[in-house]
Amino acid sequence: MDHLACFSPDDLRSKPALLEGQRWRLLAQGDSWFSVAAAQAHGSLLQELMFKQPAVAVNCAGSGDALSHMVDLESAPEFVRLLTAADAPVWDGILLSVGGNDVIAAAQTPAHLEDGSAVPLEKRLLRRQTEWGPPSAGVARYFSEPGWATFAEYLKTNLRHLLTLREQGPSAGKPIFLHCYAVPLPRPAAASDGRGPWLYPTLKAYAVPAADWLAVSRLMVMHLAQLLKSLAADKENFPGLHVFDSTAVPLALAAPGSTGISGDWHNEIHLNHSGSFKIGRAWSDAIDAVFNKPVKPPPAPGRRGAASAA
Repeated sequence: MDHLACFSPDDLRSKPALLEGQRWRLLAQGDSWFSVAAAQAHGSLLQELMFKQPAVAVNCAGSGDALSHMVDLESAPEFVRLLTAADAPVWDGILLSVGGNDVIAAAQTPAHLEDGSAVPLEKRLLRRQTEWGPPSAGVARYFSEPGWATFAEYLKTNLRHLLTLREQGPSAGKPIFLHCYAVPLPRPAAASDGRGPWLYPTLKAYAVPAADWLAVSRLMVMHLAQLLKSLAADKENFPGLHVFDSTAVPLALAAPGSTGISGDWHNEIHLNHSGSFKIGRAWSDAIDAVFNKPVKPPPAPGRRGAASAA
């Protein structure tokens, strides 16, 4: 097993031969789970991928604002160029880390704007206390299904656009690999660059009881996982999309109220190296299975008229 070798687009420009001799050549783009920027001290999922044959990835994941809304490809011109340009390499697959930061950003949408006007339910993921459903609904009482419908359509639209871009370039028809996310415990643990925490202040602002924070976090992560898996199952509209269910990988939760590295987590929403190792190894096996899937031979021609006779 070999670690995935990761390079930047700048590396590729200066050393185009770095793709030579590799069995699998991958293009990567994503949110902070893929970032290897110096400011991101947490583990990178890409660096924990391992394959049975030599593999290399050109990673376009950046840092800062570009990570907040990854599926908005306007913020990723380098990735789009390497996917669509006529002289771009032919990639064996595309690795994506999408939706996680987008869900966090959607959850952070406040109930009211600065001028005091209310934000409609269809534009946020959480409900104000006066909008909560009955206790019998469980933690779903805090969740805005109209807001989720808006978010789901946003994500689907951008992934359809991504597939269209794939078909425009030299890598048409190549597989696109996505992962789901793990369930973070909302807690006051910011990133080393001062960003965050993310869910902790949001759930406090919406007055969600602390005893329900983890369950609300799980609800949002599971909604995203189910959405991504449903798109991968829709082979007609999302051909070549492969989704790995990271929620099935057992991870150690962070301790409630902890402010730093705890369990398999570096901060509130990012994995540390042990967490990335666990998910990365499992995802690697799933990707390898797609790459090494036996090709079915074409059916043998039957006798003329055999089908009608049957």
